[in-house]
Amino acid sequence: MPEDRHPRHQVEAGLRKAMARAGGGDVAALTRLSGGANMESWSFDCGGQGYVLRRAPSAEMMAGRPLSHAVEARIIRAARDAGVKAPEIVVELEPADGLGTGFVMRRIVGDVNPADVLAAPPPRLLTDLAGELAAIHRTPLSALRAAPVLDVPATLADFRARHAAYGGDRPIIALALRWLQDNLPEPAPPVLVHGDFRMGNVMVGPAGLTGVLDWELAHIGDAHEDLAYGCMTVWRFGHIDRPAFGLGGLAEYFAAYEAAGGTRADPVRFRFWLIYRTLWWALGCLQMGELWRSRADRSLERVVVARRTSENELDLLLLLEEQAPQVERDCPLPPSRPPVPPPTGEPDAEEMLAAVAEWLEADVKPHSQGREKFLVAVAMNALGMVRRELRQPALAEDGALAKDLLEGRATLATPGLLARLRRAALDKLANDVPKYAALQKARALWGG
Repeated sequence: MPEDRHPRHQVEAGLRKAMARAGGGDVAALTRLSGGANMESWSFDCGGQGYVLRRAPSAEMMAGRPLSHAVEARIIRAARDAGVKAPEIVVELEPADGLGTGFVMRRIVGDVNPADVLAAPPPRLLTDLAGELAAIHRTPLSALRAAPVLDVPATLADFRARHAAYGGDRPIIALALRWLQDNLPEPAPPVLVHGDFRMGNVMVGPAGLTGVLDWELAHIGDAHEDLAYGCMTVWRFGHIDRPAFGLGGLAEYFAAYEAAGGTRADPVRFRFWLIYRTLWWALGCLQMGELWRSRADRSLERVVVARRTSENELDLLLLLEEQAPQVERDCPLPPSRPPVPPPTGEPDAEEMLAAVAEWLEADVKPHSQGREKFLVAVAMNALGMVRRELRQPALAEDGALAKDLLEGRATLATPGLLARLRRAALDKLANDVPKYAALQKARALWGG
């Protein structure tokens, strides 16, 4: 599938039809926004106002998604009515618009880029985020009858089935699946859960939080799921010494949430959801590769995001290794595979890829703008992953070990197993995302 399912002029024509139902006006300054691995987002002006179109260009892009856009719109409106800084939806797409499904929102002013926000966050941003979660969790359930309810045991069974469908050969994922199965908490009082509340999905201005975006994963469930999700290592964007959103400490975060009307945080329940959502995202990354293979979405972003599975596997091992006996935690790492010797003669595959990457850097990237520049960066990331893998291959996945971990025949008390998993996680991530902050932390902890 091409990067843009519809040419720009077709998107503009469809928006004119949709905006006519909201008062009309000329559509101008139409721009495809960067990012958006799942849904497309377009910024535009109409009648002197700023708007954002959020859409799925085809029915296949909505297959298997928990929310239709119609239900998502109802949830956003209910949250906004409850005082949440949710977007104002002005019109929903109709089939005659020719744009797929979705809706148009008023543009919220603020910065969404985590690197920019975390470089100089407003002093009260963590308090704002905690308060906003408390407001989301107070949204009346009576207004959310169409929202799905998360059945955790059923979802864990689905996780296990998905792992099997993706090869069933990831030992760290199997270890996490078994831990979640053995540590399932009792059901919590149900609340509206945003489901994707993290840096990158919130808008921030100089004074603090200005908006909460991306409600496509909203559901009814445990408030601790939202509390934990933004604290995943991957969503701290390098600021791993600040466990709450990359902004501060958990004690400050929990106190602010409770002061804003949220319930008192339970550290045991919080830990369960931190591991649960880290596993969820690991499987989500693997799913990106399956979508690409099935030709449901052949975009470059899919294959690159799929390789971020290794970030989550390392994070899971860091979270779970405390259950290992001290003797196993003290066990030295086995050696990595030796690197491939430097080539002679004609350039080898790694050198050919290096030449392509250098050409993109020198001749293509400087002349690219907007989304095209973003995609050049994604392509260069992909080439780097392959080059490193060719030069020093990581250990192969192990389906037999994964099955033993799932069934409880192997545990982190098994002699030598933790050291083996550590080595595999380090080497795989060194190929995929060598600048990932937790990789440096793990090497310091493990001596790798």
